[in-house]
Amino acid sequence: MYEYKFVKVDLKSTWKGTKPEEDYHTVIKQHGAEGWRLVQIFAPAIAGYGAAEFYEIIFEKKID
Repeated sequence: MYEYKFVKVDLKSTWKGTKPEEDYHTVIKQHGAEGWRLVQIFAPAIAGYGAAEFYEIIFEKKID
């Protein structure tokens, strides 16, 4: 069995496009150090023109 964790990283608009509000590399490394395994980074298209407003980072951990 596995336990799942969903971490939301909001995106902010800049004049060059969108940018994550926090470094998702750091988020992944921190959770990996805690025993979580990266499953997927998902960016649902919910803003105007089908653009994502956030990333959803999905982790899993085996339950003993």
